[in-house]
Amino acid sequence: MIDHQRIVAKHTRRYGIGILTMLCLIATNLVVAAEKPARPNVVFILADDMGYSDLGCYGGEIQTPNLDKLATGGLRFTQFYNTARCWPTRAALMTGYYAQQVGRDSLPTHRRGNRQKWARLLPDFLKPHGYRNYHSGKWHIDGKVLDAGFDRSLDMRNQGNFFTAAGNSLDDVRIKPAADESGYYASTAVADHAIECLQDHATKFADRPFFHYVAFISPHFPLHAPPEDIARYRDKYLDGWDAMRKQRHARQQKLDLLNTTLSKLEPDVGPPYHFPDAFKKLGPGEINRPLPWVELNDVQRRFQATKMAIHAAMVDRMDREIGRVVAQLKKMGEYENTLIFFASDNGASAEIMVRHGGHDPKAPPGSAASYLCLGPGFSSAANTPFRRHKTWVHEGGISTPLIVHWPAGIQARGELRRTPGHVIDIAPTILEVAGIEKPTEWEGEAIPAAPGHSLVPAFGQEVEIDRDSIWWLHEENRAIRVGDWKLVAAKGDPWALYNLETDRAEAHNLAAKKPELVKELAAAWNRQTKAMGQLVDKTAKKKPARKKRKAGKK
Repeated sequence: MIDHQRIVAKHTRRYGIGILTMLCLIATNLVVAAEKPARPNVVFILADDMGYSDLGCYGGEIQTPNLDKLATGGLRFTQFYNTARCWPTRAALMTGYYAQQVGRDSLPTHRRGNRQKWARLLPDFLKPHGYRNYHSGKWHIDGKVLDAGFDRSLDMRNQGNFFTAAGNSLDDVRIKPAADESGYYASTAVADHAIECLQDHATKFADRPFFHYVAFISPHFPLHAPPEDIARYRDKYLDGWDAMRKQRHARQQKLDLLNTTLSKLEPDVGPPYHFPDAFKKLGPGEINRPLPWVELNDVQRRFQATKMAIHAAMVDRMDREIGRVVAQLKKMGEYENTLIFFASDNGASAEIMVRHGGHDPKAPPGSAASYLCLGPGFSSAANTPFRRHKTWVHEGGISTPLIVHWPAGIQARGELRRTPGHVIDIAPTILEVAGIEKPTEWEGEAIPAAPGHSLVPAFGQEVEIDRDSIWWLHEENRAIRVGDWKLVAAKGDPWALYNLETDRAEAHNLAAKKPELVKELAAAWNRQTKAMGQLVDKTAKKKPARKKRKAGKK
């Protein structure tokens, strides 16, 4: 500790009272600075249905220079996981619990409902410590956004048309769309709102830190993008998904991202849900299996390549909008001390359907009147090198890029982190960097221990986060990871066992060779599942005690 009084006394004797005043001011500032460390701002950016390999820095050919630059200036996690679906990922991200623990996904004995009272979202813990909280984009969590502790929100409820604001809400009040929406695009609107919030923060709350949750809908279906963006990729994918997967995997190996072979395509595995009427509307170019590209006819190849071009255009545009948000952080002088995360809520989707007003086969692909989904062929390529897709808990459904960038707090530049992690780890990570200790109760109700762990130790070096397991359950697709061992099964299938140290492609099932390990991991999965159900049932059954009426009282 600096002895400021001794320094002031020494210089007073030499230089007199004028210097005394100056040194007192300096000393006061030093003390204030020592007592008030700068807390970082936090921006969490979430994509929707984006594949593990879609970004350039994860092996993709899509132009994503802004996210690639964040990766170059920070960290890329290579073994980070989501929950395989949108709403459970968002619940886990914002609470630090598995969605099943807080009542936001289905267990065998529990229907999905509202969150438990104690399952507070991050803003409720950040706000008492001076943080302003902003939300821009998709919500998909129960309740109103401002009731969850956010100060401002653009809630994009309309996910069926990227070219209109109809159905969306601003600060929980329904938006009246402009008479002329010819220049509207959802990803741009998300960035516009985020930038407006940041500008307002710089003007009115510059002395306070902020948490900003920026949740793009891209590249979720329907595949919608401005025509000039689609044109950049129109003929990019005519060589097909087989060639694309090999090229992406080769780039991943060159980047030293993964130590695994390329998974094999599964021609018998199509979309997770069957909508036969959709194929009548979509026409002869649509197929629902990842067949070898050479087996497709010319109409099918062009149709599929066009869908991938739109998907790429959506990711490309999202990256450019992220660049605008980053530019605003730099303009307001907050870039260096802002912890930026980027991830996807699940793997790319194999779904094929037509809803939200239908599909006009005569409309330009990617326009508002069209309704296209990526499908299992190019979804497999987007999830390179992994198996399966969104909703499955094989690696393709649950693996996400995670970029972490914080110049003031992370010295590493462009490094990889092979530390396994999960979206349940984000909330405790943010609370730790903010210097906030999570309370043990909320409005008199105890807050149960959460399974998430802070990733802060991994910011400085390659470390293993000490945890028992990482667990998954979605639509009876189930898995558990303990160390490098993963036990996984699709709905109705027996358990399969993989060693992820060398086989994240899940190509070599070791269940028959290691039956005792299968039994051990299955028991761990069952214990975890049972504990979650008990927690939900226990809290759901608790009701406030009713006051007894006194005699004579009405």
